[in-house]
Amino acid sequence: MLRTIQTSILIATLASPLPGMAETPPNSPTHDIVLRSGMVYDGSGNAPFPGEVAVDGDRIVYVGPARGLIGRREIDVHGQAIAPGFINMLAHPEESLLVDGRALSDLTQGVTLEVMGEFSMGPLSQKMKQQMLEREGDIKYNVTWTTLGEYLSLLERRGIAPNVASFVGAPTVRTYVLGEGDVQPTPNQLAKMRSLVHGAMEEGALGVTTMLIYAPATYAHTPELIVLAQESARCGGIYTVHMRSEGDRIESALQETIEIAKASGAPAEIYHLKESGKDNWGKIDTVISTIEGARAAGVRISANMYPYTAGATGLDAAMPSWVQDGGLEAWIKRLKDPAIRSKVIAEMREAHPGTWENLYGAAGPEGMLLLQFKNPQLKPLTGKTLAEVAKARGVSPEDAAIDLVIEDGTRVGVAYFLMSEDNVRRQVSLPWVSFGSDEQGDAPEGVFLLSAAHPRAYGTFSRVFAKYVREDHALGTAEAVRKMTTLPASNLSLNDRGRLQPGAFADIVVFDPDSIQDHATYKDSHRLSTGVSYVIVNGKLALDDGHATGAATGRVVRGRGWTGAAGGGCRQSASDWTWPR
Repeated sequence: MLRTIQTSILIATLASPLPGMAETPPNSPTHDIVLRSGMVYDGSGNAPFPGEVAVDGDRIVYVGPARGLIGRREIDVHGQAIAPGFINMLAHPEESLLVDGRALSDLTQGVTLEVMGEFSMGPLSQKMKQQMLEREGDIKYNVTWTTLGEYLSLLERRGIAPNVASFVGAPTVRTYVLGEGDVQPTPNQLAKMRSLVHGAMEEGALGVTTMLIYAPATYAHTPELIVLAQESARCGGIYTVHMRSEGDRIESALQETIEIAKASGAPAEIYHLKESGKDNWGKIDTVISTIEGARAAGVRISANMYPYTAGATGLDAAMPSWVQDGGLEAWIKRLKDPAIRSKVIAEMREAHPGTWENLYGAAGPEGMLLLQFKNPQLKPLTGKTLAEVAKARGVSPEDAAIDLVIEDGTRVGVAYFLMSEDNVRRQVSLPWVSFGSDEQGDAPEGVFLLSAAHPRAYGTFSRVFAKYVREDHALGTAEAVRKMTTLPASNLSLNDRGRLQPGAFADIVVFDPDSIQDHATYKDSHRLSTGVSYVIVNGKLALDDGHATGAATGRVVRGRGWTGAAGGGCRQSASDWTWPR
């Protein structure tokens, strides 16, 4: 009898919770994954707490104090942060995911949702499909889809690690109906464009977006954009925009964005908020006060940014839009005409033109770093500035830029150094600003090494923690997490993403706030971030102890207009939806 009593006491002792751990409930179920011993950042911006998170299937089932939960896979994250997966509010993996579904550059930073936009991958006409093939760069793929919905479903079938979502591009539907010329739509043509937006929204687009410094998007007048934004809003979508100016005319560009938000009835999101060019750095107070004034007046407007002083685009942003009328091929043909070439050079040398956004004038040839070429003979110029290339060739920087476009047959990828570090630091802390890389999903291998990348591809999210949280103390870890998770999810009306709470999709990142670090630089760009140990996407491990699993964990995340969802579809007006504040 004594031995039986002693055995019973021993069993009871072994079953007792450890100090600081609540007792495991009787008949506790076995969960698929349990993360324990971590600091839980739930995405709300509130202070973290020590606890554990449990996952069953693709959903979170428990978030709270340690309870000794049982899991088929139990992971002790020993004091690291457990947070919702990060949302890349402006991503461009449209092509890269077709050849590498891992999106390593983002996955290793904790990104679980890539939000694509600007010029969307559908709807496509036959001519647009042919042009895509003719204009391919290093990444090669077949265009087997026509609609945006078909493209997104293709990604899911091929297998991707992150979730993906997309806007429908206003310039995409414009090109479908009008081509790439500087023309205005007739009422019938505008109705067709509106119908294309409607169709894309029912396929799951999150809203309508545009990029107003680039041809052919720049040819669109405000009333056209309002019509398309209204149609998107009827389907529960928002309006997102690379504004018509981020420098010389940023004030009027902001007013246009606010006007479109008011007229459409839907929220507006500003892509990669910045003040471009040293002459415009002092406008940050006006920019912030204008946005906050609109928000106080009831306009739902927010922004995203990348935490770098250089942007990245093409040499099209260094030349006037009129010379690009008709598309890439027409642009290059005009540049070969000596008279037109002289006129373009004269306008490039005008630092503050009144009709277009001159990034060449804002950055200068010394501030333009060449990143991407298609022509193998030009690839040795990668990593050089436009000024260095011009000097080596014995020509003016303007002539060098024109020659490079002609010789490469592309817009040429360029990093423009445009922004003030003080302004970047200030914007990072704004409560209505989220983050986006504005880059594809790279990897430090294979086809991606044929070109340089902007370091933001590999470092946007980790840099926020490393520089602006740890080094500069511009914001705290909990607030940084909120701005990468709940804030963008709420702006996109994704109520079951971007937060750690029971019932939400299990998109989770585990990282060390004290060591998460970006390593990519402008000269050595293909370097993965470190400090993220686990990434769970839809309840499955995409990153396991710092290593990509290669599992096809990602799905398409669709907007409220998607007809495949209960309660989805389009309404009579935007007022029929509940919009985030």
